[in-house]
Amino acid sequence: MICNSLISKAARQLPKGYHVRFCREDELDTWKAMQFDTVELAREYYGFMTDYYNQVYLKKGDLFFQRCVFVCDDNDKPIGTCFLWKAYGEIWTLHWFRVLNEYEGKGIGRALLSYVMQSLPLNEYPVFLHTHPSRYRAIKLYSDIGFKLLTDPVVGSRENDLEECMPILEKYMFNSDFEKLQFAIAPQYFLDVVSSSKVQEF
Repeated sequence: MICNSLISKAARQLPKGYHVRFCREDELDTWKAMQFDTVELAREYYGFMTDYYNQVYLKKGDLFFQRCVFVCDDNDKPIGTCFLWKAYGEIWTLHWFRVLNEYEGKGIGRALLSYVMQSLPLNEYPVFLHTHPSRYRAIKLYSDIGFKLLTDPVVGSRENDLEECMPILEKYMFNSDFEKLQFAIAPQYFLDVVSSSKVQEF
C-alpha cells in the first residue's frame, strides 16, 4: 500500500489513560511477541522475529529504539506498536502495526497510526506498507488515513496477489468500507529500490 499524504480528518488522539513512548532495549522480546495472538505462536515465531530484527534493524545500531513506538496503558504496559522505518535507507515504510486484541475497538489503533504518520513531514511522503488480507481491520484503518492498494503484480521479490486478496476483503469488510478502497500503481523508483536487495525491509 502507498500513502501520498495523510487524510487529517481521519486522524484521532489517544483515549484518556493511554500514552506513547519508545520501546526500551529491555523490551525487545515484548515487541517480538506483540505481533502474535497467543504465547504459543509468539514462541513459535520468536526465531523469525529475531532473524528479522537482526537483518533489518540491528545493523542500524540504536535507531530501532529511537523509532519503535509503543502505546501504553496507565500502568505503562505496552499494548500496541508501530513505527516508521526508512527501508533500504531510501523509502519510508510503516512497520509492525499491532494493537493487542483485548484493546481493539477503543480507537487506540487509529490514534497510534495518526501519531506515527503525523510525525513525518509531508515532504518526506510517500509511506509504503506490506500487509495481508487477514489484516482486513487494519486495512480499513490504512484506507481511512490515506493508503491505497498497489496494483503491480510483483513488488520486489513478492507476488502481489491482489486479485486473489480482493474477494477475501470483500467477504470480511463492511461493504461501505470495501467500496472506499482505492488503488495506485507503485512509483518506479520504489519498485527499483525494493528489488535491489534480497532482504525484505518492509
